[in-house]
Amino acid sequence: MNFTLSNSTALIGLACLLTSSVALATDRPVTMADIENLERQLAELKARFMTQNSELKAAAPMAKSTPQSDPVKPPSEPSTTLKTYATIRPTFGVINQDDASNWDVRDALSHAGIKVTHEFMPGWQAELHGEWGIDLANEGNFGKSRRAYTALGTPYGRFGIGKQRPAQYLFIAEYVDIFNHASSPFAYDPESIFFVDNLVTYRYELGPMTFIAAGQFNGDKGDNQTDLFNTGLSYDNAGLHAAITYQQNDVYDNEQHIGENQLWSGALAYQFTSRFYAAMAYQDKDYQRVEALDSRQGHTFDLSLAYQLAKHYKLKTGYFDFDDGYGSHDPLNQSFDGYNVTLEWLPTPPLRVHLEYLNKSFDNQIDMDSISIGFRYDYKQEWQFD
Repeated sequence: MNFTLSNSTALIGLACLLTSSVALATDRPVTMADIENLERQLAELKARFMTQNSELKAAAPMAKSTPQSDPVKPPSEPSTTLKTYATIRPTFGVINQDDASNWDVRDALSHAGIKVTHEFMPGWQAELHGEWGIDLANEGNFGKSRRAYTALGTPYGRFGIGKQRPAQYLFIAEYVDIFNHASSPFAYDPESIFFVDNLVTYRYELGPMTFIAAGQFNGDKGDNQTDLFNTGLSYDNAGLHAAITYQQNDVYDNEQHIGENQLWSGALAYQFTSRFYAAMAYQDKDYQRVEALDSRQGHTFDLSLAYQLAKHYKLKTGYFDFDDGYGSHDPLNQSFDGYNVTLEWLPTPPLRVHLEYLNKSFDNQIDMDSISIGFRYDYKQEWQFD
């Protein structure tokens, strides 16, 4: 508060009031002594006003510097995200095997899906996800499920039930699965899992670390308990991915339990620069059988490299080695190794055009190679609701 004209007016009014009071109280003429007494009282009042004004000025900067408490925020409203997506991936090419060439239109895992997430309170989220394949190689049929589950995200981890990706794919195969082919990763593909039905999963993330545990519970087939168990731990930071997983599953032949498979796996991937990416994945597979003579040891190895040649061109190449544990002359042997080279043209982000050469050399079967060209068009649309 400043001592302004309003303060002076108040003093004058007060002086008039005091003068009137004296006149009324004494009922006699005002003398010079009365006036001097009033002037002295006014001077004292003015001094008090000035002192209060100085104190207020000194306190004002302190008041400005005092942090104001944030207003109480209302609780966040529930929010829902709806995402629809589709990817169509036709290929056309020739396969050369056993001195014969076959031309065919094939499909590189086209699919479509819908995903809904609903955050109903801070840290708690419900998730619905359905995804179905589109088989362009067979009349474009739509239907075989790839994913169908519901999950609950909590501050203590994410719980899911239904057909889902297991840790084995998410931590191991996904990082070498960069090619435009239904059988990629080529060594991982023959005897490893991609989607698992009747699956219960738990996922927990802490900084760069992610832990996943999953179990398949299919009571009317195989074991009455767990038919498959898969767990893994990954580290992801600054372009680096490192992971280790373990998988165990029972094996049956016409409802007869004949043994189990055990896999220890590891993966390493790194984005060296914005233009160069490299990844490798290895699985050690132990085929344990009730009949000891049928037991064997195999492995898979996939190496994938990608290099950005120019703004719209990318070169991808890979080497793979699959060993199913059978001897090289065993008629059941299906082991192979090989390589592939792919040139991609990306004229616009949703579209990918590729030209691929693939070669497979088998231990005990006829070698093959193929040349194919294909398109991949991705669509995605997302909506947000309060």
